[in-house]
Amino acid sequence: MTQELVSLEMAGSVALLGLNRPAKRNAISDALLEALEVRLVEAQRAARAIILHGHGPCFCAGLDLSEHRARTAEEVFHHSRGWHRVFRALREGPIPAIAAVHGACVGGGLELAAACHIRVADATAVFALPEGTRGIFVGGGATVHVARLIGTARMTDMMLTGRTLDAAAAERAGLVTYLEPAGEALTRACEVAARVAQAAPLTVAGVLHALPRIQDMSESDGLFVESLMAALAQTAPEAERRLAAFLEKRAPKAIQTLPSGD
Repeated sequence: MTQELVSLEMAGSVALLGLNRPAKRNAISDALLEALEVRLVEAQRAARAIILHGHGPCFCAGLDLSEHRARTAEEVFHHSRGWHRVFRALREGPIPAIAAVHGACVGGGLELAAACHIRVADATAVFALPEGTRGIFVGGGATVHVARLIGTARMTDMMLTGRTLDAAAAERAGLVTYLEPAGEALTRACEVAARVAQAAPLTVAGVLHALPRIQDMSESDGLFVESLMAALAQTAPEAERRLAAFLEKRAPKAIQTLPSGD
C-alpha cells in the first residue's frame, strides 16, 4: 500500500508522520506524495498536532529526479500544482504541523519543512535549494514560503550558488525555530507538539488561518481581522474555562519554558 511510504503513529493526541523511503533518502516520488496526502487526512482527523519526520539518514533529500527528468513542460506544471495542493493541505489544515529535521533537508524537502508551522532541527541538519545548480526551478512552494522565512535575498543566493546552510545558520536565518543536539530533533518536536496540542481550538484557528493572511493585508485591515479573532476566541466556552482557571490560580504560570535540549 502507498501508505507504507509514510508511517503513521499516534502518541496521545499527536500524530507522527514519517517519510519512509530511507534507501532513497526519502526523496519525494509521486507515490510518496500520494501516501503523504492520504496519511495527512488520517492524522488531521485523529490528532491535535502533527510531527513530520524522516526515517533513515535524513529528513528528505527533495524531489525524486529520476521520475522528473522525462516530464514535458505541461507535466511539470501539473506536477508542481499537485505538490502545492498537498503542501497546502498541511499548511492550511485544521491542526499545527511540526517538522523534525535531521540530516539533509534540501529542495523539495525544504519546501515540505517550510509548509509546516514550526521547524525543529538537530545539529546534523543541512538545508539547501540545489535546483538552480541543476538547471531547474523550485516547484513546491519555496518562492512563497521559504522566501518568507529567510528573505528573498538569501533564497536568491542559495538557488544561484548552491549554498548550503548548516543548522546553526538556518536558525540565525529564521528557518529553524528550535535547534537541538544531534539525534534530538524528534524528541524536542514531541515536547513541542504535546504543548501545541493543548492550545484552545479557536486560538489555533486564529494562528494557523488568520495570522498568515494578516501578513498580506494593510495595517488597518490586519488589525481589524485581529480584533475579530480576539472577539471570537475570548467569548468561546474554552476561553471562559481557561480564564477562570487563571484567575483562580489553578492554571500554569504564563511564562514557561520547554526542557532544555543542551
